[in-house]
Amino acid sequence: MAARAGPLGIIAGSGALPRRLVENCRAAGRPVFVLALQGEADEATVADVPHAWCRIGAAAKALDLLRANSVTDLVLAGGVRRPSLTALLPDWRAAKFFARVGYRALGDDGLLSAIVKELEREGFRVVGAEDILGTDNLMPVGPLGRHKPDDDAKADIEHGMRVAHALGALDIGQAVIVQQGLVLGVEAAEGTDELLRRCAALRREGLGGILVKMAKPGQERRADRPTIGPRTVALAAASGLRGIAAEAGMTLVIDRAELVRAADEAGLFVIGVAAT
Repeated sequence: MAARAGPLGIIAGSGALPRRLVENCRAAGRPVFVLALQGEADEATVADVPHAWCRIGAAAKALDLLRANSVTDLVLAGGVRRPSLTALLPDWRAAKFFARVGYRALGDDGLLSAIVKELEREGFRVVGAEDILGTDNLMPVGPLGRHKPDDDAKADIEHGMRVAHALGALDIGQAVIVQQGLVLGVEAAEGTDELLRRCAALRREGLGGILVKMAKPGQERRADRPTIGPRTVALAAASGLRGIAAEAGMTLVIDRAELVRAADEAGLFVIGVAAT
């Protein structure tokens, strides 16, 4: 996708993806402006780059900051915990938007799709992270690294894919953990990292469980693709899992070389699976 003139605007939540976008643009010689979400983005994300901090509910301020920094292309990157309307403290611009779209009636993907459309209505061009990083950062079909799933693991993956598809169809979450046919947990508002931490206490004896991540049916691809990285592998290993299966062609892989090294060292398989 051809980029317009001006800095790339990055609305940054938590995790490694926003910083990876910054580094990619820096290597390509493209300027960036990071709008870091308070309580979500890491300090390291905005180190040595033009940026401003903004709370999630301050929509008018956010739009003013993006325009003041000549942003036309915009990418939404990183995790964001969805607050209640009371905690959100929406300004007049956000309140007008939420009143129109129905904040409580929308699931996470529905809300993100509405936000993308609103940003486009405001004159920004919203692009996906893969448009910046390149499609070679998307999960391929097949295993990464030395380890591969056995027949028992394949059965758990297939079960996890069915559960994840049903979960995504209801716009609830993208991930599920399955161990020996038993669903240990599904992702909801807490996100994948907290799902992994929570399921560490739920694991059964015997063969470890598997994390399965799938995109939601009809998901807004520019806002919330499934993402895995070295931290996913570290948390999976700490939780006693033996593998990660992620949807090929849809899942972003952060720091692929480091992810493979960590998975090989931990004895975990990481595999890309095609949605059925």
